[in-house]
Amino acid sequence: MTGAATLLRDVFGFDGFRPGQQEIVEAVTEGENVLAIMPTGGGKSLCFQLPALMRDGVTVVISPLIALMRDQVRSLQEAGVGAGALTSGNTEEETDAVWRGLEDGTLKLLYMAPERLAAGSVTGMLKRVGVNMIAVDEAHCVSQWGHDFRPDYLRIGELRRHLDVPLAAFTATADTETRAEIVQKLFDGVAPTAFLGGFDRPNIHLAFAAKNKPRDQILSFAAARKGQSGIIYCGTRAKTESIARALGEAGQKAIHYHGGMEAEDRRIAERRFQQEDGLIVCATVAFGMGVDKPDIRWVAHADLPKSIEAYYQEIGRAGRDGAPAETLTLFGPDDIRLRRTQIDEGLAPPERRVADHARLNALLGLAEALECRRKTLLSYFDETDVSCGRCDLCDTPADVFDGTTAVRKALSAILRTEEWFGSGHLIDILLGIETDKVKARGHASLPTFGVGGEYDRRQWQAVFRQMMGHDLIRPDPERHGALRMTDAALPILRDEAKINLRRDSIKAAGASRRPAVKAMVSEEDAPLLSALKAKRRGLAEAAKVPAYIIFTDRTLIEMAETRPGDLDEMARIGGVGAKKLDTYGLAFLEVINGEARAMHPSRRKLAGRDAGNLYDQLLQVQADLARGAEGTQKPLSCSASLLAKVAQLRDPDEVAIERLLGERRADRFGSAFLDVLRDAG
Repeated sequence: MTGAATLLRDVFGFDGFRPGQQEIVEAVTEGENVLAIMPTGGGKSLCFQLPALMRDGVTVVISPLIALMRDQVRSLQEAGVGAGALTSGNTEEETDAVWRGLEDGTLKLLYMAPERLAAGSVTGMLKRVGVNMIAVDEAHCVSQWGHDFRPDYLRIGELRRHLDVPLAAFTATADTETRAEIVQKLFDGVAPTAFLGGFDRPNIHLAFAAKNKPRDQILSFAAARKGQSGIIYCGTRAKTESIARALGEAGQKAIHYHGGMEAEDRRIAERRFQQEDGLIVCATVAFGMGVDKPDIRWVAHADLPKSIEAYYQEIGRAGRDGAPAETLTLFGPDDIRLRRTQIDEGLAPPERRVADHARLNALLGLAEALECRRKTLLSYFDETDVSCGRCDLCDTPADVFDGTTAVRKALSAILRTEEWFGSGHLIDILLGIETDKVKARGHASLPTFGVGGEYDRRQWQAVFRQMMGHDLIRPDPERHGALRMTDAALPILRDEAKINLRRDSIKAAGASRRPAVKAMVSEEDAPLLSALKAKRRGLAEAAKVPAYIIFTDRTLIEMAETRPGDLDEMARIGGVGAKKLDTYGLAFLEVINGEARAMHPSRRKLAGRDAGNLYDQLLQVQADLARGAEGTQKPLSCSASLLAKVAQLRDPDEVAIERLLGERRADRFGSAFLDVLRDAG
């Protein structure tokens, strides 16, 4: 393919193709419909840019990010190629230059954002300017339930039909399901010529670490690589800003980037990162899809990514020049809880949620891997012939132990408390700590109370985290994040299977206990405390009162450490009285848990009291008997305020119940209500 080799050398400056490129270039140049799955940094863009120069007419490139389009257009123009982009970020002069190039036939590549396809005039315009091929970058964006879905990608298949031209689709990450979706939506289900390149990036070192003072972990990782360009991906906008600030205070060049910034500020950040050496950008995933900076030497994740595909794509932004690059991904139980909740509470149909949990499981399997991470990662992409030597577990093999007994104890605690509690309360039970919550629920009498003394709190936290990582337990969003056992745990519970765990911080117990009340929170709880203070500050400013009038620091510290899941638990926080619970409770629960369920005012007055639990039981009994014991009678119910009065009855008997409920309701509910009240007494 002499013509291609000449252009490759003269225009792009390469002496030869990278593995897999030449076959794709030949197919695209011949006008075949093509789907190419290539690793990030594998040279996807060349596979449509070079054929565009070898074919007559214009190639239109659909790309998802303005920054990426501008980078590629600038690079092509520097190489002497007629290229332009029609984007919302264009100056008037840039747009005029594009139209001139199209009119005089000098423009070979026209970049467009998918959103422009919504304009009805686009198809006619593309026909007029002589488009004879469509190239689609980041083709996985067509997957409706994928992590980068762009609705306007769904219009590309229709565009291909109207123009009647070949289409070449490229992506760095697409599992079997996503590939099928691309074929269906871009190629009308007619299989294109497919190229599935290897997913291995051997120059990238893979490493994961459990969160342990995560801010310090990130700063240390960056400090060891001072002067190198890097990306730190963060789960929240606030964290991008706080970590960038901390890096600056440590003498590093760092900026932040997130979707809440003004467009001009984002452009400045993108431009600085592209142009400055040794700059670190702390960003949400809004940054970086298609980043074309070749010398990014490291990528760190301050929080667990959404899926294994997202992880693979994000670390792929490092080392695109083929030189050694490093990664670090931090993860903890809160990350796992958040990702599970996002899936469970999303809008996807049930079968899609199952698939999303499987994708998350693949990433958690990588995070909790006991042997070579590269082998674990690439097996997800169906690659089995793997050699490594470039991951933390190959550098230092994991210190593992038989965790079967510990896991069975934890599962027993979960089941004996009817799957209604989070790890904090369960660890109190395992350690034999008689907290007010343990006493109130009678959990000190459980057989599992105090059976976990071989480990301290931090070590048990590591056990629970790894159990979540192995999908033995999941947080239940309908129970405020309480842990529930999955079917995968049954063989271990029945002693039909064993499980190895990484030792991590699970060493001999005996570390000194933390004091019951602390002046400051741990590093792990600091981000939540900051968020709670921000909420307090906003409420205080709105009410024009000092912040401590809302809640004192001590109250917020207790919230950050205990993380109440509902108003009952919030009511037990020191400094949260009934009025403040009523006024501010839900607002602060939303900060802690991402959502807060509304409670009827009558029930809210009982929050944190035994009567609140009785109210809930009475409500369930009422629901069971709403149409009578046989389910055949007319519906009947009590008001919320009436149920609250029943829950607070002292020395209840048939006479008191009938006096309170009236004859008709007492006849329907009286006996069952008395059973609830007497059992509680």
